[in-house]
Amino acid sequence: MAYIEQYAEEDEALVSIRQQGQRWDTHPVSPATGAALRFLTAAIGARAVVEIGTGCGSSGIWLLRGMRPEGILTTVDVEPEYQEFARDAYQRAGFAANRSRLIHGRALDVLPRLRDAAYDMVFLDADRAEYAAYLTEALRLLRDGGIVVLNNALEAGNLNDGPLRVSDPANTAIREAGRLVREDEALVPLLLPIGAGLLAAISSR
Repeated sequence: MAYIEQYAEEDEALVSIRQQGQRWDTHPVSPATGAALRFLTAAIGARAVVEIGTGCGSSGIWLLRGMRPEGILTTVDVEPEYQEFARDAYQRAGFAANRSRLIHGRALDVLPRLRDAAYDMVFLDADRAEYAAYLTEALRLLRDGGIVVLNNALEAGNLNDGPLRVSDPANTAIREAGRLVREDEALVPLLLPIGAGLLAAISSR
């Protein structure tokens, strides 16, 4: 696992952003997770991506680096301070202001306002207790052949199903979202054991 994380090297901009994100407790994605996001966006030639959970901006930079040069990242977060930091991070990483659209608000209030089947990828990395609801909106937003990606997917495997288990809403929601992805015949899923776990699925609706 250490070799996997070391294989994808962060440049100076990402290292600086990661350090700031850790100080702010925004949980920046690991280098391997970021590399996977860049790979997926590059593989499908993504021009329009939605990110739920802006954080410190590190995942946004990885996504933008894989997207087409004219691509636009739409990123949603409830914390305006995080988005201001991310806006500066994108600029420091060399991206023009028109490459990103930062929307302040609760994702489940913002996503219904976005256009159906208009996005190449949706990346979920926010309130894990709402993952199942995010997934429903994400699938509506995706074009045919688009990809939905859920971060922290391996947390669902940490549940103890014994009789004395205390239910954790976040982990329960992640497990439910994973079940929905696995059982949806219109999705082609893949669980990647990197970082906190990435569950990716191609939509063929």
